[in-house]
Amino acid sequence: MTPSFAPVEAPEAGRKHQISRGDLLMAALRLLGPHRSVSSLGLREVAREADIAPNSFYRHFRDIDDLAVALIELSGEALRKVVDQARVNVVSGNAVVRGSVQAFMSQLRSGDGLLQVLLREGTTGSDAFKRAVDRQLDFFEEELRVELVRLTEAADQPLHDPALAARAITRLIFAMGTHALDQPPEHDADLIRQMTEMVMMILLGSRNLRARLG
Repeated sequence: MTPSFAPVEAPEAGRKHQISRGDLLMAALRLLGPHRSVSSLGLREVAREADIAPNSFYRHFRDIDDLAVALIELSGEALRKVVDQARVNVVSGNAVVRGSVQAFMSQLRSGDGLLQVLLREGTTGSDAFKRAVDRQLDFFEEELRVELVRLTEAADQPLHDPALAARAITRLIFAMGTHALDQPPEHDADLIRQMTEMVMMILLGSRNLRARLG
């Protein structure tokens, strides 16, 4: 039996007969600006942008919320790839921190709008969207924890509670990124400097606390 939410209908003249999941995600991204939530999108609006019949949407997503969660996951994956590449391109110390922060800001200002979705839905989205963002932040925190342990042990400068340090850094960067959405790109250099110094303060404090506690 055909599901009630997706009745069969003939494709309209001029509409695409086949479209991928990625095509729908990109159509949704084109409709989103810096301050528009995915929840404000309409199914028909996304279908029109993708040039498909509305019912074809259901071949890939249950509803707009399902599409939004997929966008958040795609955003997290894209950012992790960018930051990971930035870490590969530098050696250690301040260069790693600054390079990662620069990669974050570069992705924020990129034309694809993916990181904007991640930042925006974490603060203004529905509970389901916020949970999806939290899952992405958890991934970042764990990857950062592993990297911090590797770098600090190699430098014989172990941290106190690397997991907590990774959480503090991740939450700081994402909070500053949300703030940066409302700032002109001309302020990026100063924001990168501030974020780099804040992260270094967290790391220095964690190292000192480890030394004090033994």
